[in-house]
Amino acid sequence: MGRKRKSRQLEIWMNGEHVGFWRISASGEHGLGYSESWLSSPLARPISLSLPLQPPDALHRGSVVQLFFENLLPDNPDIRGRIQQRFSVGSRSAFDLLTEIGRDCVGALQLVSEEADSPTVKGIEGIVVEEEDIAALLREVYSPGLAGDQRHDAFRISIAGAQEKTALLLHNGSWHIPRGTTPTTHILKLPLGDVGRQRIDLSDSVTNEWLCSRILRAYGERTAESSILRFEDQEVLAVERFDRSLSQDGSWIIRHVQEDMCQVFGVSPEAKYESEGGPGIESIMDVLRGSANARRDRRSFFRTQILFWLLAAIDGHAKNFSIRIGPRGAYSSTPFYDVLSAWPVIGRGARKIALQDARMAMSVKGKSRHYRWDHIHRRHWQSTAKLCGFESEIDKVIDEIIEQTPAVLGQVRQNLPCGFSPRIAHSILAGVKKAAERLG
Repeated sequence: MGRKRKSRQLEIWMNGEHVGFWRISASGEHGLGYSESWLSSPLARPISLSLPLQPPDALHRGSVVQLFFENLLPDNPDIRGRIQQRFSVGSRSAFDLLTEIGRDCVGALQLVSEEADSPTVKGIEGIVVEEEDIAALLREVYSPGLAGDQRHDAFRISIAGAQEKTALLLHNGSWHIPRGTTPTTHILKLPLGDVGRQRIDLSDSVTNEWLCSRILRAYGERTAESSILRFEDQEVLAVERFDRSLSQDGSWIIRHVQEDMCQVFGVSPEAKYESEGGPGIESIMDVLRGSANARRDRRSFFRTQILFWLLAAIDGHAKNFSIRIGPRGAYSSTPFYDVLSAWPVIGRGARKIALQDARMAMSVKGKSRHYRWDHIHRRHWQSTAKLCGFESEIDKVIDEIIEQTPAVLGQVRQNLPCGFSPRIAHSILAGVKKAAERLG
């Protein structure tokens, strides 16, 4: 006879307060329960809109629990495999991986074993790292590392997404590897390189993403703070985490609760695209009706969908939109992030995308759904807006974008840093100009 399986459990903490637990029963069922102390706390809030607060004896059960935690991890199986090998984890399951790296997740959650002491959050502890140390760390991101490596043992983070990245703590002007329960403050994103079966060349993704962020800001949208940095031969986009902030007295770093739209809707990271079962524009606009800043967030989200089309930002799937959750479950949109333009790779030839093959991550509606970039026209934005209860504003929003575009492009071009890639700048700025003219 085989050994009888036991239930397994991780404790959930948030900024030093016990939130509850995540349990996998002996039969393999996932369950989540909130603690009495959390429910009575003035800071109480659900960890997800899909997992509302409820009494401790009323557990959330099943796939909605499992998928929430799956979405805290990279959805790229190769990256998961490297994490598994680096920390000698028994499997690639979310529970096993987060047992090892769940102390610094996206948002505010810290996951620790039942036997572990409660995380101490009041304090900032880290090891200062110099340029050569960071360069070495970045080179190792693509390798599994050595099991038992002390640097990795002290540095266990979980960052969702499909891209190779790491994260560090920036404190008092110096970079640190955080120690203990101190969180990271910046995500360092490496170039994407060749992507997909066609080996599309996204080796300039760092400059591409930085420029897209600046364009969105020039149009008036909120984006994550970012800068292009070089550590020896390693170029990265350093993105300031908006799920972290320094406490008022400067003595510790506060984690803020946030979740992406896959978590909001309780869907798998594998279903992040609308065409694969994920949420689309209409569904997300409906969720944003409940935002504490509903008018702002709905207008900004819809407006940004049009700006994504201008940018040919074809990877704007559900994991690239998030909300922050406040006390008692009040929520609002976070700044936009992970925006990458396809204009530099649209064209004919090897490692390029033909324009007719460029498909948006979320469809717009006419008589049918339209994903193809070159099939989308103003009337489709109008009909989609009507479905979202946004028809009274759509023409004003479109006309505003068209009117802004010349000034936006001029401002962004004028403020490009010295040595910025002329190829990336020209292709994206020219692409936006062409799309705005078509929209009019």
